Amino acid sequence: MRLQAYLAHCGVASRRASEQYILDGRVSVNGTVVTELGTKVAPGDTVMVDGKVVELESKKRYVLLNKPAGYVCSLADEKGRPVAADLLKPSYPERLYNVGRLDMFSSGLIIFTNDGGFAARLSHPSAELEKEYIIETSLNIPRNLASDFEKGIRDGDSFYKCVKAEQMNARRMRIVLIEGKNREIRRVFEAKEIGIKSLERVRIGNVTSDGLKTGQYRDLTEREVTGLLALCRSSAMENTI
Repeated sequence: MRLQAYLAHCGVASRRASEQYILDGRVSVNGTVVTELGTKVAPGDTVMVDGKVVELESKKRYVLLNKPAGYVCSLADEKGRPVAADLLKPSYPERLYNVGRLDMFSSGLIIFTNDGGFAARLSHPSAELEKEYIIETSLNIPRNLASDFEKGIRDGDSFYKCVKAEQMNARRMRIVLIEGKNREIRRVFEAKEIGIKSLERVRIGNVTSDGLKTGQYRDLTEREVTGLLALCRSSAMENTI
């Protein structure tokens, strides 16, 4: 098995993030630091990340968290800010990592897993998996913003386009994205000089909160997991051999 795939299946991080771990010199095999992607791992090899032995997870986990605002989506934070993954530790001994991100000031649904193949499939740029958000603003939203966002809005060198936008009232909008560029919604509203009071992700593909309160989490059902994979338009699967 390729080293980056092995790390993903150990629950260290996604395959792409695991590749960066290798390039950064944080991974060793049988006592030797490895920095070459594609290095193969055989049964019986000792693999370490940051000096700690990692092993294949025996159970795959798929967890939905309703993230509170104020938490960052990373396994650790050098600035000492609260980490969303820590909310799961009382219930899950496995090392789980987030699939995609929500910025620190946003709340809502995010999936955690130790299944690298699942994470890679959902995160692939061509998957086109819908994410739905509810935005509340501090000022009235221009009436044409929803239609403009659907057609596409250029801000400097960036171009932002949503799948659907619906103005719910003067200061509330529902937005559906499939690409989700970094801080896309916030940048669109900032370009219109409209402050966002709250930004909440309420749906990922076929998965909704279904009564899950802020800070709570639950296992995804088998039907939800298979449904998410079925919705991904990408046929690209990570090569784990």
